[in-house]
Amino acid sequence: MIGDRLNTRSTKTQEPQQGLVGHLLELRTRLLRIVFSILIIFLPLAFFANDLYAILATPLLDTMPQGTSMIATEVTSPFLTPFKFALVLAVFLAMPIILYHFWTFIAPGLYGHERKMLLPLLAGSVVLFYSGALFAYYVVFPLVFAFLSSVAPEGVAIMTDISSYLDFVLKLFFAFGLAFEIPIVTIVLVWAGVATPDQLVAKRPYVIVTAFVLGMLLTPPDMISQTLLAVPMWLLFEIGVLLSRVVIKNKAEREASALDE
Repeated sequence: MIGDRLNTRSTKTQEPQQGLVGHLLELRTRLLRIVFSILIIFLPLAFFANDLYAILATPLLDTMPQGTSMIATEVTSPFLTPFKFALVLAVFLAMPIILYHFWTFIAPGLYGHERKMLLPLLAGSVVLFYSGALFAYYVVFPLVFAFLSSVAPEGVAIMTDISSYLDFVLKLFFAFGLAFEIPIVTIVLVWAGVATPDQLVAKRPYVIVTAFVLGMLLTPPDMISQTLLAVPMWLLFEIGVLLSRVVIKNKAEREASALDE
């Protein structure tokens, strides 16, 4: 009897340990696959690193005064900066793969309705992040660089360092990519019961002020880029509120049908 009890206890303690080890092994496998995927995407991009950087620098080069150019102040910048951008671009392009592995890792622990809700949110977050980056490149960059070039003091030659330019535009890509995630954040807050659509609407004045403050902190010190970030954040908040009402309606209908059954 005592031996049977000891065996039962040891079995119960081994099962959680084996489950944890299994999850850790699966997590390691998926992380390795993510790294391998990024590497596969990076290798062909590395051959075109200089061409890709030239495309990235086009919004600035188009607004620079005639006869000026970008410069490299460090010895290794002409070689490392384009490769750094190629690596960041590889991670950027691999985002659907990264989210796929994240989804397949957590999906078994979710309920059916949670899976139906989370998968569209993940897909939507990728699309919105890409949209924010494209908005920054095609709309914000030309206006910001034209403004900054026009306000340069007389006698100052504009010759931007290629490494500093890369760091600058990556910050803007990241800022606008995150800003465009506001509808997802709004929907998640309502879905989790943290807030209701009406409560979010009541906070609209604070949201607008916060959007302009974040626009001031995350963009260059000019009104153009600040407004170009703050206004889309406000509009995306309004879109998120509308979509959250749809989520609440669908959730109520699903709960009502479950009670009828």
